[in-house]
Amino acid sequence: MIALRTLVLTAIVTGSALLSPRELIAFEFTGAWATSADQCVKVFARKGRANQVNFTNFSGVYGGGFIAEANRLRGKFENCLIKSRKESGQNINLVVACASGIMLSNVQFFLTVIDDNTISREFPGMEGMEVTYHRCQL
Repeated sequence: MIALRTLVLTAIVTGSALLSPRELIAFEFTGAWATSADQCVKVFARKGRANQVNFTNFSGVYGGGFIAEANRLRGKFENCLIKSRKESGQNINLVVACASGIMLSNVQFFLTVIDDNTISREFPGMEGMEVTYHRCQL
C-alpha cells in the first residue's frame, strides 16, 4: 500500500513538473477594458463610497468597453454571469448569461490574448470582424 502511494505521488509530481508555468496560470481577466487605451478616463470613472469602477454617462461616445469581475461581466446596460470559461493557449472561450432591462440571453465570447493588457474579441461567422480591448489602469 505504501509503495502504491509513493508511485502515485511520484507520478503527480513528475506530471506537474512537465507543465510549463504559462499553462498553470490562467490569464488575469479582471479589470476595466476599453476599445481605446487613450479613452479610458472618458469611458470609466471611480464612483461612490466604495470607489467602484463604473461607466461614465457618455462612455459609448468614446468607444465603450466592459468591466470583468471574478464571475461576471458588466456592460453599460447589461450584466452577465460567466457560466463557463475555457482557456487554450492564448485563446479564451467564455459563455455568459446576460440580462439587460428587457431580455435574457446567452452569449459566447471568443477572446485572444495579445499581451497582459490587450485582448481581441472575435465574432464567429463574421470574417474579419474583431474588436480590440485595452485594460484601463484607473
